[in-house]
Amino acid sequence: MATARRGGAHRVGILVYDGVKLLDVAGPSEVFSEANRMGADYRLVLCSPGGEGVVTSTGMRIPVDAAADRTARFDTVLVMGGDIFPGRPVGPELLAAVRDLAQHADRMSSICTGAFILAAAGLLDGRRATTHWRHTGTLARSFPRVSVEPDAIFVRDGRFYTSAGVTAGIDLALALLEDDHGDELARRVAQSLVVFLQRPGGQSQFSPSLRGPRPQTPALRAVFDAVAADPAGDHAVPRLAARAGMSPRHLSRLFQSEVGMSPAKYVELIRFDAAKAMLDAGHSVTAAAERAGFGSSESLRRAFVQHVGIPPRAYQQRFRSAYRGAAGEARRGAGDVAPRGFAD
Repeated sequence: MATARRGGAHRVGILVYDGVKLLDVAGPSEVFSEANRMGADYRLVLCSPGGEGVVTSTGMRIPVDAAADRTARFDTVLVMGGDIFPGRPVGPELLAAVRDLAQHADRMSSICTGAFILAAAGLLDGRRATTHWRHTGTLARSFPRVSVEPDAIFVRDGRFYTSAGVTAGIDLALALLEDDHGDELARRVAQSLVVFLQRPGGQSQFSPSLRGPRPQTPALRAVFDAVAADPAGDHAVPRLAARAGMSPRHLSRLFQSEVGMSPAKYVELIRFDAAKAMLDAGHSVTAAAERAGFGSSESLRRAFVQHVGIPPRAYQQRFRSAYRGAAGEARRGAGDVAPRGFAD
């Protein structure tokens, strides 16, 4: 399947349509184009169901190279997402195009809501898949034969790959690149594009501290901002309540009603995010624990095990070789989901 093993140009078909999200097209395309500048040989072919140019989500018109049913076979096909899905049914012309492409492609991939197109074509029946976190519930309800992974960056099941929203398409393209040419080229491309080569498929799509809504009460927003600005500060509930000008009991009630968690839980999540960022930057576990306000490396270890299932030292080791691990999992057999254990 991979270019490096088979030799010759690796043809990548990019399926677009009216309403396609421009960034879904541009991000993965840049990964393969940058790889070409470093010695790879990917041939990108933009195609649409009827061979006509399309209007993207931004209103920008882009031309295409060919009609989907009048192209030679592709090694990899990328089915792009668009804001129009899942709000409307997938049209018959688009369904026919993706089915035709799937018959002759080694790898079928979708970016963001492109998963709805693959699912509507019946290509994900009995398979695991993901899409943008906002639409995973809709995907599961609309296509009950698809096993939806609601919190994965991307999922591989056999020759089918599905990914979450927008930037996850870049993560998927980097993983495909590594599968073809190894981790060194993937790392060089990531560095050239100034993106993190750190997110394996099972990583959470969003930070735990961002899962709840931002509070409506101004005093509570001030508390949010103060904790985020100084995670290691003294954020005991009485001090937070004094900052907000209310009693600790009232502050706790507001947190539960507007945020869905206690003040202490919110502080822990902010500190966890801060510590993770420090580990990503190369700080030691002890330094990350101290600077993020955990007090001890053991406290940080317990938080990591709770939130991502592995201790911080193991997380840092995976961070350094995340895509090597993701590719290894993918090569071990069909139906694999790239390794879990990261929180975005």
